[in-house]
Amino acid sequence: MARTKKSKTKETPKTGRVYISAGFNNTIITITDAEGNALYSGSAGGAGFKGSRKATPYAATKAAEHLAKTAASAGMQDVSVFVKGPGLGRIASIKALKSSGLKVVSISDLTPIPHNGCRAKKKRRV
Repeated sequence: MARTKKSKTKETPKTGRVYISAGFNNTIITITDAEGNALYSGSAGGAGFKGSRKATPYAATKAAEHLAKTAASAGMQDVSVFVKGPGLGRIASIKALKSSGLKVVSISDLTPIPHNGCRAKKKRRV
């Protein structure tokens, strides 16, 4: 008696979230479901860019296009975008998500902002 193993198919929901972490050196994009469980992830470095070219808006666009096409072909339609960080790939990756077949429902900025900041350096005495 040979038992056959059932293959698990990944059910992609129709709505999801896109988290974009845009740093000065790279742009990391993660597509999750509504609960926050990661489904797809990629980065400008994963799209084949090396060195300082990872920090460009073009690299972020290519990474976002690739991820959006995979998610759209799996059945995802509407996404909420959450952006974090000061990098150049912020706006470029959102535009790429829109043009690749996903409907962007909302855009939120989660960049951490210090309300008081670190303690200042002591004043220099000469």
